[in-house]
Amino acid sequence: MPKPPNQPNMNQILQQAQQMQAEMAKAQEELKSEVVEASAGGGMVTVRVSGDLELQAVTIAPDAVDPEDVELLQDMVLAATNEALRSAQELASSRLGQATGGLGDIGGLGGLGL
Repeated sequence: MPKPPNQPNMNQILQQAQQMQAEMAKAQEELKSEVVEASAGGGMVTVRVSGDLELQAVTIAPDAVDPEDVELLQDMVLAATNEALRSAQELASSRLGQATGGLGDIGGLGGLGL
């Protein structure tokens, strides 16, 4: 019995899924070596985060350390860290989106928080 003309070829779909999975794994591995940087307070605090959301470095200029205003330093560290994390998430989303060909939430990417 011939298959209907509009029925997808399951072997082709499986091959495409396996290729996409391999590209996603490659993109995730590459993200580990990508680093984004964000700063606050005019560069007084700088934070570096890898593409897989691992904090790499926090740099604080000596001028940012004021014993009378520790709260300002805390706010700058928080602001720089949050901005670096946002940038890293955007980078990851972009790279993984390229690997999936823009197919969106395939394979539960939303569960990765990306």
